[in-house]
Amino acid sequence: MSAVGLASEDDLMTRAVGDLATRTGLPVAFGGFEQDGAIDVKSVVGNRTSSLAGLVVQPTRGLGGRAFVERRPRLALDYRSSRNITHDYDRAVLGEGISTLFAVPVLVAGTARGVLYCGSWSRSPFGESTARTALQVASDLATELRVRDEVGRRLRLASPPPLPPPAPSPGLDVAAREGLRKAYAELRRIGAEVGDPGIRRRLADIESRLAALSQGAEIEPIDVRLSPRETDVLACAALGQTNAEIAATLTLREGTVKSYLQSAMAKLDASTRHAAVTKARRAGLLP
Repeated sequence: MSAVGLASEDDLMTRAVGDLATRTGLPVAFGGFEQDGAIDVKSVVGNRTSSLAGLVVQPTRGLGGRAFVERRPRLALDYRSSRNITHDYDRAVLGEGISTLFAVPVLVAGTARGVLYCGSWSRSPFGESTARTALQVASDLATELRVRDEVGRRLRLASPPPLPPPAPSPGLDVAAREGLRKAYAELRRIGAEVGDPGIRRRLADIESRLAALSQGAEIEPIDVRLSPRETDVLACAALGQTNAEIAATLTLREGTVKSYLQSAMAKLDASTRHAAVTKARRAGLLP
């Protein structure tokens, strides 16, 4: 875990593989990310043997390799007799006793980052609802990767070159603090697009960690509760955006943005947006 509590890629994959098995109801699921030009399968659930351990899949090879390079799901209802794939990994797949196998690429901004697999030990019908569920799990994983990438990028851009300080100095410098605030606003924008409650809770946890990073001992708790959209709008206002820019960022009407701002200002007993942002930061509601 990083300083802002971001889960590692391996942790995200492990969680996604578990979700895949649970939500599809299929007995076995596994997956991995691309590393050094190949898909390194590290997460497996429901397996009865050790055949899948250490599986490394080359692009274009096997069911998952095709799904990876074609950037679309691939299905083998009878893996052993399938003529649509190479059988480079029969020892692993058939060794586990898998008959029906579904492979879904994990696409982030159109780029394949890994593959999720789910299957059963006997040849069985594979319905559209099961396929949709597997695709949704892959999409949720891609969203979490996109958030992790964006937050990491913002923090890297905000971090100054390491220099030995003359004396210990608590808190963040101006550039790092501004980077955190931009990452926070972007994270809330992405979170508003996510429908899965579990992922939204995890994103909210990262948001609170980001907000806490920029705060020192000067926090002054107040009895104010901002709505999610009021917080979104105020986070954008904190970056100096106009109502029109906030509306474009959050896909809202400009009049709606104005209403949210006025509501937040009233709750914070602030006469201007700048004063509202300042009070929200002092209260630990914004980074």
